[in-house]
Amino acid sequence: MWPWEHLAFGYLVYSSYRHFRTGRPPRGDAVIVLVVATQLPDLVDKPLAWTLAILPSGHSLAHSLVTAVPLSVAALVLARRANRTDIGVAFTVGYLSHLAGDIIYPLAIGKEASFSFLLWPLVPVPPDSSSLGFLARFHEYFGDYLAHLGDPAVTGYIALELGLLLGAACLWLFDGLPGLPRAITRYAPVVGR
Repeated sequence: MWPWEHLAFGYLVYSSYRHFRTGRPPRGDAVIVLVVATQLPDLVDKPLAWTLAILPSGHSLAHSLVTAVPLSVAALVLARRANRTDIGVAFTVGYLSHLAGDIIYPLAIGKEASFSFLLWPLVPVPPDSSSLGFLARFHEYFGDYLAHLGDPAVTGYIALELGLLLGAACLWLFDGLPGLPRAITRYAPVVGR
């Protein structure tokens, strides 16, 4: 998944949970934590694998449940001690939705799902194939992504991605644009608040 897809997926899951659990939209500070958590596995693994060659793959250390579960438990415990369980839940949902998205994404584009990264280092992951740096690798992947979008066979994927992004944007607007400064959101239409 691309960063915007991880963010949209994480927001849909967290906001839906929050509405179901409390009947209220997410708080702004929890959304900021969610935004960071939805990107965290890639912010750790991609530079350490692609630039520094410390990790074997851009899906290893931070993408592993061996890391994700203890971090999520720690976030929940610390947030509960601070009387802000919503922050711990936002972190956990954001982080774990990233991992779920990396399993779902290959299926959405017609490839086979991989689960091995979830158990790294207990289960080896295929090493990244080349020694390109971070920017070169991103450029390669983004070029492939753009070319993939031009393929008429992927109209289902494009519809899925647009639906995901549009659904998250509409829900965020309905929620009152949580995470943006109050000076901006006070002029936003009050829909779900």
